[in-house]
Amino acid sequence: MNALNNELREGIAAIERDGLRRRRRTLDAPCGPLASVDGRELTSFCSNDYLGLANDPALIEALRDGARRWGVGSGASHLVSGHIAPHEALERRLAAFSGFDRALLMTTGYMANLGIVPALVGRGDAIFADRLNHASLIDAVRLSRADSKRYPHADLSTLERMLAESDAKHKLILTDAVFSMDGDIAPLPALLELAERFNAWLVVDDAHGFGVLGPQGRGSLAHFGLPCAERLIYMATLGKAAGAAGAFVAASDSVIEWLLQRARTYIFTTGSSPAIACALLASLDLIEQGNDRRTRLRQLAKQLANGLAGTRWKLAVSPTAIQPVIVGSNHDALRIASALYEKGLWVPAIRPPTVPDGTARLRVSLSASHTEAHVAALVNALRELAQ
Repeated sequence: MNALNNELREGIAAIERDGLRRRRRTLDAPCGPLASVDGRELTSFCSNDYLGLANDPALIEALRDGARRWGVGSGASHLVSGHIAPHEALERRLAAFSGFDRALLMTTGYMANLGIVPALVGRGDAIFADRLNHASLIDAVRLSRADSKRYPHADLSTLERMLAESDAKHKLILTDAVFSMDGDIAPLPALLELAERFNAWLVVDDAHGFGVLGPQGRGSLAHFGLPCAERLIYMATLGKAAGAAGAFVAASDSVIEWLLQRARTYIFTTGSSPAIACALLASLDLIEQGNDRRTRLRQLAKQLANGLAGTRWKLAVSPTAIQPVIVGSNHDALRIASALYEKGLWVPAIRPPTVPDGTARLRVSLSASHTEAHVAALVNALRELAQ
């Protein structure tokens, strides 16, 4: 065991040396624009609470009332006895909200992706995945045992060629809708056209678009005005813009029934808290009525871009709440993040393998709960550091 532990220690030392070690900080405050860490108050640009709903009084009240009525835990998997009335109500509401026939509530987005992909394809089939897809999608491909084809980010010509050359029995195109470290949006209309032409499934992970993009925050498909085609499978998370926890898959009736029968991460896990489902029903009301919050997000993103214009900081082009400042080296990104932290500004440094080598960055996550003063403080600090 000593030799095994020594091997782990050497590996951790190598991670430290390469500037890739991750560390947790414990917050002593609810999720919001202001964080309390180790007795310090910081302005946080870390969370994915894009609409500022994680600590909203309406969600807190719905959660409290839900717990009093339905308890805290579900006690079993959904297919045994853990599917409680608030879960059913939430699934129906999510289906209507996203425009699909049915929705299936999942524990997390990661678990949803690990369930969807292997349920649809396997040995002898082929998956065509954007190279910048989230880790959960990468792991889902590995778990499926299907032939993996990765195309350069948003490269439709290469994807088209790959699809044309494939003789796989079943084909599946797999993509993030909003790429979590860049903030750009996948070319979903063109991807759907390719899926139609080559008779492929199109699975879209809208973790960072749901609630933020589209009319009434209905997500990236609505942003493009895309129909809810039968070959489309839509996944979105509920712990980001929705402010709570969980995820859902929306699709045709036959797809959802198949996933209910075959998605192992749905079948073999305990159902989520019914109280959380109650909070999410309240969240959907606020998302639907949240145009002012989404307008504020766009205004803050514009303020940040204008404030950094003319500096050495390269702000990636992003129409979303994710605003990455590309730095380059791992150690430089850590150094700048540390300098910001000392100024009371918490911005995470994102490094490989989360992003490609040489593209370490500061991932600025904006929230509708931020103020113009918060963003101005970040702009001023970055301008100082640029000198």
